[in-house]
Amino acid sequence: MTLTDPTATTADESRVDDLVDALLAEHDTSDATAFLGAQFDLGLAWVYFPEGHGGLGLSPKMQNRINARLEAAGAPSPYGRNPIGYGMGAPTILAHGSEDQKSRYLRPLFTGEEVWCQLFSEPGAGSDVAGLSSRAVLDGDEWIVNGQKVWTTLAHLSRWGMLVARSDPDQPKHKGLTYFVVDMEAPGVEVRPLRQMTGDAEFNEVYFTDVRIPDSERLGDVGEGWGVSLTTLMNERVSIGGTVTPRGSGHIATAVKAYADHSDRFDPAHRGAMKDRLMQLWVRAEVHRLTNMRASDNRKVGTPGPEGSVGKLASADLNKEVTSFSMDLLGPDAFLYDDYTMKRPETAADGRTPQRAFLRMRANSIEGGTTEVMKNILGERVLGLPGDIRVDKDRPWLEVPRN
Repeated sequence: MTLTDPTATTADESRVDDLVDALLAEHDTSDATAFLGAQFDLGLAWVYFPEGHGGLGLSPKMQNRINARLEAAGAPSPYGRNPIGYGMGAPTILAHGSEDQKSRYLRPLFTGEEVWCQLFSEPGAGSDVAGLSSRAVLDGDEWIVNGQKVWTTLAHLSRWGMLVARSDPDQPKHKGLTYFVVDMEAPGVEVRPLRQMTGDAEFNEVYFTDVRIPDSERLGDVGEGWGVSLTTLMNERVSIGGTVTPRGSGHIATAVKAYADHSDRFDPAHRGAMKDRLMQLWVRAEVHRLTNMRASDNRKVGTPGPEGSVGKLASADLNKEVTSFSMDLLGPDAFLYDDYTMKRPETAADGRTPQRAFLRMRANSIEGGTTEVMKNILGERVLGLPGDIRVDKDRPWLEVPRN
């Protein structure tokens, strides 16, 4: 499969094609770690990253060409092995990390040898990330961190975490934050599972008790953690709702199969109504896929624009509706979900059955920023609507009332 990139030169396309040919000819796709390592070394991991850091310094659009060929060949996906690291960690490290950090972290992140997690949400902050209370206090050339994070996906598997903590409580809440890479195996880090209604414990609570982080593991300047966090958050929204998937794949494929398997139990009129509903959902899924494709083509390295929030908002509602439709098709079988054994999964897979997918998709309107937060962002920053009244905007964090 060949994709046309109008901004790429013929020489760039030939170079990429030759490298993909060599990758597929010389490396076994069944050995995921070795294959992905070779892909990184050839500059085909993130082709728009600099050479030596998994890229070739080419147009971001060239990645579509690479991914299409590798997917067709059955190559392993870095996203499935390390979704938080691949979708959010790598862009943040590239934009704000030192050369040493880029050299140390990017390759094992891409191969999945070192899994990453995101340590933003807290019990007392809710959707207001900037209201977090975990503290980081400088002690010589180290920071001592105390606090609690929650809803941390795959923390139980993670080697590294992206941590935001409050380094200056006398500053307004957005200005007193600092961003770190934290060793999840360091003394004082405790990970506890949070059981979900799917029966899995994909999410976790993470406690920090006098955890020491070298200052060399800081991303960005002291007190500038909010700006670094925006890079992570915007890439998170792209990762959750802005990925470009094959046509007719994912949850809509499950719905199509459910219709084929179960529609014969309906009378003709009801069957026609269900088919009409399925086609409406399929069209919406395809529109969403094509919108994400255009946004991906226009996206530059660093912090994405508002299209990430658009995709995240749209996908949350669409996934809920599609999985609800699949459950309607199953009828009484929709109640038959008996996989409630406590598991701590190896991946953040959306769902193995229609029943599990239905339960898991309830989280889509919360994780990565609630639907209400996404609407506020788009209303204020894209449509130019008046913002919410913020009485705490310029007040020191210590003076802001909290629960």
